[in-house]
Amino acid sequence: MRITVTVDGTSYTDEVEPRLLLVHYLRDHLGKVGTVVGCDTSNCGACTVHLDGRSVKSCSVLAVQADGSEVTTVEGLATGGSLHPVQQAFHDNHALQCGYCTPGMIMSTLDLLAENPDPDEQQVRLGLEGNLCRCTGYQNIVAAAQDAARRLRDADATAGGGR
Repeated sequence: MRITVTVDGTSYTDEVEPRLLLVHYLRDHLGKVGTVVGCDTSNCGACTVHLDGRSVKSCSVLAVQADGSEVTTVEGLATGGSLHPVQQAFHDNHALQCGYCTPGMIMSTLDLLAENPDPDEQQVRLGLEGNLCRCTGYQNIVAAAQDAARRLRDADATAGGGR
């Protein structure tokens, strides 16, 4: 099947097998290796990307289901050589440990903060419950998500003239 999908702002048209998972399309066809394969069962969340602005586990989505859609990977967040505020918050709060869960955690955090721009600790934990960290870095991940929320609110206030 022929699909056309926009990934990180670039449009791609490719022939794919109907059973090809989105995670494998991103990694093997487009070289977007920041999206990792963790469990292949949608339990860990390491492969989370945004599909038309909402987080999805790309190991549970077929590439043909993304036809005509926009996909954002963790690699598409940084602009002009600067990390996205959520990426920077994860870095600054040492929410990385081995780093395997980090791409999915960052993408899920973005989705969480779009819905709740000022989550408390419990709301962060609930919002990220579909993502697993095998290194038990949850304390730092929660801190990073809350720091990212503050950074995004501050950026919005600055861009809006303090409104």
